[in-house]
This record gives sequence, structure tokens and C-alpha cells, in this order.
Amino acid sequence: MANLGMELRFARRYFLGRKSTQAIQLISWVSVLAIAVGTAALIIVLSVFNGFEDLVKSLYSSFYPALRVTPQHGPMFQVTPQQLQAIRQMRGISAVSETIETKASIRYNDRQMIAIVKGVDSAYERVTGVKDKLVQGAYTLGSAELPGAVIGIGIASALGVDLQNPLYPLLVYVPNPHVETFLNPEQALRVGSLMPQGIFAIQEEFDDKYVITRIDALRQLLLWPQDAVSALEVSVHDRASLPELTRQIQNILGAGVVVKTRYEQNETLYQVMQTEKWVVYALLSFILVIAAFNMIGALSMLVIDKRHDIAILQAMGATGGLIQRIFLATGLWIAFMGAAIGVCLALVLCIGQQRYGWIKLGGHSFVIDAYPVSLKAQDFILVVLTVAIIAALASYLPAYRAGRQQLDLKSLRA
Repeated sequence: MANLGMELRFARRYFLGRKSTQAIQLISWVSVLAIAVGTAALIIVLSVFNGFEDLVKSLYSSFYPALRVTPQHGPMFQVTPQQLQAIRQMRGISAVSETIETKASIRYNDRQMIAIVKGVDSAYERVTGVKDKLVQGAYTLGSAELPGAVIGIGIASALGVDLQNPLYPLLVYVPNPHVETFLNPEQALRVGSLMPQGIFAIQEEFDDKYVITRIDALRQLLLWPQDAVSALEVSVHDRASLPELTRQIQNILGAGVVVKTRYEQNETLYQVMQTEKWVVYALLSFILVIAAFNMIGALSMLVIDKRHDIAILQAMGATGGLIQRIFLATGLWIAFMGAAIGVCLALVLCIGQQRYGWIKLGGHSFVIDAYPVSLKAQDFILVVLTVAIIAALASYLPAYRAGRQQLDLKSLRA
């Protein structure tokens, strides 16, 4: 520890002390500045990626449940009341919703399009956050005699849905499963009528595709059995173990179903987001590599400038290893000073962006106005470690050469 303190004192003196030429001082500070810019850029970009990742997760969590049970084969599976009760009583489960999904042709007034009609029960609003994403109307699914519908804003815009006009219901056309030939259109299709009650806006993937209605109305339209569902959607408590709950649900329902977490339901999306983040991290790390070349030049010139000091240290019995560690510590001193400035700069910019939204997103169609930022401790640790590794590698060669030199104090004086 004593030697380490001495090496750090030498490193501080060599960096901040006077040099024989101003060029060495200038190159040293340019190295600090380059490392500071690279550090700040890395932290800011990683924080913006974190912000977008958190935003996407929050949007998807408004529609996708924590756990979703679907059939391995076919559009539906049957679940008994006893099985449902067993799942609802599991420790860690907060709500279970039965749902049915089917593609259908929907018509409003004189406009028509293809959409996904989703039938849900009363527990659905406790499983997802669709109710909180309404932009017009109310989350009301009507009654069994007059079922209502909550529509994505993209569908509502395409069909020209007017919630204030009760004269035009939303007509839903689905294939009749009991018809063998489709030559007669009236017999080939079954028609249901839904009254638009609300419009939600989450994300285009949902807004342009989904119509939500009562599960009993859709089950009757499709002529499905009373215990048939397309999926069970499950919400869990914050500290619940998803792997354990997945295993228990699988045991209750058997091998004919698949249980997926929210991550597994959108695995490709999350993997793409992580890949993009680490590719950008690797590319921006080259800024620090470029800064390392400045460090190599600054340390090499510093070794030449401090030849007299090296000779004195050797005359006092200093080993080559000690001299090497002194100049290695000097390189790390430069790096960590630049990293400290970069971290402070990144904190100021990121916190300012969080509070004031300095940099805006282009256009007005996104759910937020400014670039989202999320600061995470692991990103700061990663960036500082990256700086330390690059600085150590860049400092090694000049430090090694300094330690290998054998200088004569008399010749230097002459």
C-alpha cells in the first residue's frame, strides 16, 4: 500500500507539474478531454437506449400479461372451473383472465377492414393496463344482450368510428364452423353486433389490430364450448417467482398448453433491442481507443521529459518494475480524470433531459415528446471499467519502456 501511495503521488506530480515543454502538457489535457467526451457519449447513449427500452416495456406491459397460457396446437383449449380455481389460489397470482382471440372482418357504416377481435372477462382490466390507456369514451363492454367494444385508435380512425352516434354498431363477421360450403355467403358467415364504447391508444401494433369485447359474446358468435379459451392471461405480485409459477400452472393444465412470461411473448423484440444497445456500445468504444493513442503519445513524451527523474530513482535503488508502475499510474490518472469529467457531464445532460426534455423527438405521433433517458448504475460501472482497461493497455508500452531504460545520471548532467 505504501508503494501504491508513492506511485500515485508521482503520477499526480507528473501530470499536474511543470514540463520542459508546453506540448506535453497540451497533449495530456487533450487526452483527458478525449476520454471525457468518449465517456460521456457512452453513458448518454446507453442511458437513451435504457429509456427507450423502459418505454417499450411499459407500453407492452399495458397489453401483454406477466404470464400467458396458450394451447400448443390449435386455436383453443378447454379449462375446467376446478383448474381455474386452483390457478387463482396459487401464491403469487393476483388475477387470471380468460380470453378468446380471432381474426374477423369488421364493418362500421360503409367502411370495412380485417382486425383481431378479443373477448375478455371481468378480470381482464386487472391483468393488463388497457383501461388506463383510453383516449376517448369509457372501458365498458356492455351486457350479454348488447355487448360493447373498446377499439384501438388506429381501427377507430380507419373506420371513422363516432362514439357519440348510437345508430351505427360495429358488425363482426366470422366464418361459420358448421358450414361445409361457402357458396352461399349468408350461411358461410356469422355476424355479431358490437356497440363502440371506448377508444384506446397504446402502440401501433395494438392500436391498428385489436377490438376488445365480452368473452361470452365472442364465444357465442364462434360457437365455442363454454369452457373453451384461446388463452389464460395472468397477473402476478411483484416478488413472485415466474419460473415457479410457470411450473405450477403447467402441472395444473397439463402438457397441452404453453406458459410464457412477458419476455418470452416478445423475445425477438427484446433481443433486438439488447443487440442494438451493445453494437452501439462497441462502436462508441472506439472513441476511447482513439483517445488512447493520445495517451500513448503523451506518456512517451513524458518518459523522455522525465529521464533525469528516472536516473535519480535508479540511483536510489528503484527497480524497473517500480518505474514502470509509476508511469502506468500516470496513464491511469489521466484516464480516470477524463472519466470523472465525462461522468459528471453525462449526469448533468441526462438529468437535464429527464427534467426539461431539451432534445425533442421529431414529429408529433409518438407517445412522448422528448428522448427518454434512464440512468442505471451498471452502465456507469461498465463504462468506467472500459476506460480503465483501455487506459491500462495504452499505458503499458510507454511504462514498460520507461522501466527498461538504464540511465546514467552523470551523462544526463553532461
